[in-house]
Amino acid sequence: TMITEDGQIKNYHIDEYNIDHINPGKILFSLYEETNDKRYEKVMLTLRNQLEWQPRTRDGGYWHKLKYTHQMWLDGLYMGAPYYAQFAQNYNQPEVFDDIANQFILMEKNARDEKTGLLYHGWDESRIQSWSNLETGTSPEFWGRAVGWYAMALVDVLDYFPEDHPQRNEIIAIFNRLAAAVTQYQDQETGLWYQVINKGDKEGNYLEATVSCMLSYALKKGVNNNYLDPQYNKVARKAYDGIIENLVEIEEDGEAHIHKCCAVAGLGGNPYRDGTFNYYINETIRS
Repeated sequence: TMITEDGQIKNYHIDEYNIDHINPGKILFSLYEETNDKRYEKVMLTLRNQLEWQPRTRDGGYWHKLKYTHQMWLDGLYMGAPYYAQFAQNYNQPEVFDDIANQFILMEKNARDEKTGLLYHGWDESRIQSWSNLETGTSPEFWGRAVGWYAMALVDVLDYFPEDHPQRNEIIAIFNRLAAAVTQYQDQETGLWYQVINKGDKEGNYLEATVSCMLSYALKKGVNNNYLDPQYNKVARKAYDGIIENLVEIEEDGEAHIHKCCAVAGLGGNPYRDGTFNYYINETIRS
C-alpha cells in the first residue's frame, strides 16, 4: 500500500537522508522473490541509492538524518545495516561488507563507555549539539531502546555477513561485549531492563517493554546461532518470562496488548531533546 504503480514510495523524500526509511525495505526482498513485481525492485534500488549518498562522518559513519548533522545514533545501525547487508548478498556487492563492519566498529569506538560497557544513544563528532559531551561527543545517557536497536542490528546483520569476511569475528566480538554489559543491568526480580538501563534505582525510571523485548530476542538468537555462550539462554528466557508476566495483557477476545512502551525518543530537534535522564523518563509511555 505504500508503493505506487510506478514504483515510488508514498511520502518518501530521498533528500531527507533519513536512515529510518531504509529499514521497512527489508520486506521487499521476499515480496520481489515471490511476485517478480518490478516495482519492488525499483524501491529496493531507490533505498540502496539513498545509502550510496547518505551523508557521513569523516570516518565514514552514516549520519542519522541530513538534519542531524555529524551525528551517529545507535538506532541507525538497525535501520540501515541489515538491509544494506541483505542487498549486498542478493546483488553480489561484497565490498559493501567492509563498509557495514566499519559502521559497527565506529559506533562502538565512539559511543562505548569503558566503565559500564554500554553505548550512549548518540555521538556528535562536531561537538556542536548541546547534548554532546565536549570531550567525547557522546550524549548523556544509555537509552534502553537504542541499545536494543544496536543489539538487534549486530545479530541480524550476521545473517548475511560472509563467513570468511575478515571482520565478521570483530562484529561477533562487539556483540559479546554488549551482551556481557546489558546482562549486568537486567533487573533480577523481573528479568526486564529499565528505560535508562543503568539507573534502575533512580526515582522515575521504569521497566520498559521495548528494550526488554529487543534484548531477549537478540540474546536468544545470538545463542541459537552460536555467536554467544549458552549462558545467555537464561538471561533471554528470564526476560521473555518477565515480559509475559509483567507487561502483556490478553483481552477476553484474544487481543494482546504490551504495556510500558516508550512511545518515541531522540536527540536534538525542535522542541530540543537534551538526552538527559529526565528527558527519557518523561517521554510518553504507551501500550
